[in-house]
Amino acid sequence: MLKITKRIEYALIAISHIESHSALVSSKGIAKQYDMPQELLAKTLQLMAKAGYVRAIKGPNGGYKSNVSLDKISLKDFIESIEGPLGLADCQINYDCSQIDSCNIKKPIKRINDNLLNFLDNISLVEITK
Repeated sequence: MLKITKRIEYALIAISHIESHSALVSSKGIAKQYDMPQELLAKTLQLMAKAGYVRAIKGPNGGYKSNVSLDKISLKDFIESIEGPLGLADCQINYDCSQIDSCNIKKPIKRINDNLLNFLDNISLVEITK
């Protein structure tokens, strides 16, 4: 089944929430409001801060704030920066495949994969978060 991971789902919910607030937002507050595991959300927000999407402010009154313009970030780039390369099959994301030489579906899978990546590349985060 082709679907986004919980980490990406939580990241999208978090970036949407953070974007809609001008004040700092805590991971605990987001986790509580959207019924998410706080530990997984905190790790996800750390990845988002490392990728530059949010800015982490430390301290007792700390939290997160948006660090980018969401209309400049594609859904593809966002997902890949958090989870790594996207692909329908291992051979599409540079993993070794023992069947690559005899595979009779690699060309159609590549075409589908390329179309999917192009589609995700043309959706900005602002479209997801509005």
